[in-house]
Amino acid sequence: MSASERRGASRPAHVLVVDDEDDIRELLELTLLRMGLGVECAASVAEAQALLAAQRFDLCLTDMRLPDGDGLQLVRHIAASGTDLPVAVITAHGSTENAVAALKAGAFDYVSKPLSLEQLRTLVKSALSLPQKPAAGKRGSHALLGESPAIEQVRALIAKLARSQAPVYISGESGSGKELAARLIHENGARREKPFVPVNCGAIPENLVESEFFGYRKGAFTGAESDREGFFHAADGGTLFLDEVADLPLPMQVKLLRAIQEKRVRKVGATSEDPVDVRIICATHQNLPKLVEQGRFRQDLYYRLAVIELRMPSLRECREDIPVLAAAILERLAAEGAGRASRLTKAAVDALVAYDFPGNVRELENILERAIALSGSDEIQAEDLQLAPQVTAEEPAAPNAKWPLQEYLDRVEREAILEALDKTRFNRTAAAKLLGITFRALRYRMERLGIQ
Repeated sequence: MSASERRGASRPAHVLVVDDEDDIRELLELTLLRMGLGVECAASVAEAQALLAAQRFDLCLTDMRLPDGDGLQLVRHIAASGTDLPVAVITAHGSTENAVAALKAGAFDYVSKPLSLEQLRTLVKSALSLPQKPAAGKRGSHALLGESPAIEQVRALIAKLARSQAPVYISGESGSGKELAARLIHENGARREKPFVPVNCGAIPENLVESEFFGYRKGAFTGAESDREGFFHAADGGTLFLDEVADLPLPMQVKLLRAIQEKRVRKVGATSEDPVDVRIICATHQNLPKLVEQGRFRQDLYYRLAVIELRMPSLRECREDIPVLAAAILERLAAEGAGRASRLTKAAVDALVAYDFPGNVRELENILERAIALSGSDEIQAEDLQLAPQVTAEEPAAPNAKWPLQEYLDRVEREAILEALDKTRFNRTAAAKLLGITFRALRYRMERLGIQ
């Protein structure tokens, strides 16, 4: 339910405008009135706080520099009040530091002057369309299952991030649910009616990255037989999810930074730029700050992308959630026709809970799908899971008497292939290229190791 739906037809949305310049206040007030909105104006932090205490508002637009303080004070004041009032900071003194500070303090958005009337209307409509504070991850077409403290913390942060336009950096191991988190932020936010476009940056050949992101004009290069839209155009008005963003080549990082800063992109072969309005969410299983230190990822781009970090916990940090996740996966597989309805024996559940899951939830799904095929009944036994031997702290990750050489090599090979397939979204041709082997060799290894 959006804010406008909760208000119903009883009253128009009420907007608080805070700016110490008379002409700016009048321009904003006139524009908002023409949109059918109620408007109150304040010229200082103190006046704004007095109005907030006396009246109920649906949106606050505030300048950054005010006579008795700044817009950040107002953002923090509203956040501390416990209301879900969206606040947008509009300033002529824009900087990356101010933008990051405002968004981290809880601002819905941060925009620089001069602000066109079209941009203002888009901002206002977006803020007023925010849904009621969602129980993020508990409804909709996607769900974040589990009740462990780590998952509850993630769920609470997703709910907060959904009410902002801040760029989000999602970190975590492969298979830990980074794309799911990004989808939940999108689905519970103001952009939920617009596209969610996921892009695996590691699966795009380097010579095609720019044309894939920004599109191209007919004749721009050999094979460009017609105009084509890029990822930014496809996600216009919605969310662009850059998975494995650390794999972007450095020249493309420069162009991505400019597109984010200017909110405009130029198609390959075009002479003019197109305006785009996208929210950027990125993710990688690599250590992005460490890559910045090594010079493999641009520091200025990192600060633009990682305004707020959301860390997805590994499955071994949420062991108490494994039985619930396993039951849900088995139910989904049965519904998809992947096998008969199956249930786990207690011994099988105990084995899963004790397992470390280097591949996290994605590995759990693969294990259960294989177990359904191997099980001869409706019950999945512990031996049907075929869990790989665990490597303890005392037991070095190398062949020994407990771990035969071939079994060890198969485990290493399996993990390398699964990681390559994960990075390329199971594009086997691209995965073979990453591994430095032929497609035929990859297919043979997958068949030998039972990777479907």
